[in-house]
Amino acid sequence: MIVIDSRRTARRKVADKLFTVFCFMAAMIAVLALGGLVYKIVTDGLGRVDWNFMSAFPSNTFPEKAGIWPAIVGTLYIVGLTGAITVPVGVLAAVYLEEFANKKSRLANLIEVNITNLSGVPSIVYGMLGLAVFSTIFGLGKGLIVGALTMSILILPMVILVSREALRAVPESFRQGSLALGATQWQTIWKVVIPRALPGILTGIILSLSRAMGETAPLIVVGAVGLVNFLPESLDDAYMVLPLQIFDWSQRPQEEFHTAAAGAIVVLMAMLLALNSVAIVIRARAQKKQG
Repeated sequence: MIVIDSRRTARRKVADKLFTVFCFMAAMIAVLALGGLVYKIVTDGLGRVDWNFMSAFPSNTFPEKAGIWPAIVGTLYIVGLTGAITVPVGVLAAVYLEEFANKKSRLANLIEVNITNLSGVPSIVYGMLGLAVFSTIFGLGKGLIVGALTMSILILPMVILVSREALRAVPESFRQGSLALGATQWQTIWKVVIPRALPGILTGIILSLSRAMGETAPLIVVGAVGLVNFLPESLDDAYMVLPLQIFDWSQRPQEEFHTAAAGAIVVLMAMLLALNSVAIVIRARAQKKQG
């Protein structure tokens, strides 16, 4: 029996080491592939990035003079409007589902199932939904507001799920202590639960907006265009975003447009890194403030 147990233990140790090596190799392959892709993009596009490139308007005729200023402005508009629509709806929905809803009710179960299913729906489906509902049924056209509403639906399940996880991570003793001191349920949620969950909620919101910043397919469906020589002045105006500008330039045969697309990718990555860095700073400060 002792010999058999020692053999089993040895086999388990070997299997454990092999599994560890396999996971390490898989991680290294992913990192090397990503690193090679980033290196290629940066080396091709970094020399194209300057103030003239970022402040100029796009051109289909002169690639060496083409810029991405309307795409940057359109991206910021879409992300800002999407955040303004999604954050209150998503956070309040998470608070209701986690703090108020009866976990055994059919309505709560139906909402949870739909939210979970929506988080796995391909982004192009949201574009078709936005086109059918906002553009056709509501008659909002194909301007900025339709793009923002469509992207809001896209990231709303993620915001709700992450916010619920942050609220669920707050110890139950905090709620019980607040209620024992005479606070109402709403006061407990507003003064105790949400401040403790705020770092996780903010991180989820910013990561969701990062996804919205990099999406292209839904915006193509709902009316984003590949060439705009003006800045949007109202919510009904046409617009363009960086991912769509990158896609348009990458499809053209001229090598200069490919270089410009690489430069636009560098700018988009810088914006995404800046947004994610904000999430890290906010989370660190909120955790430090909580002690």
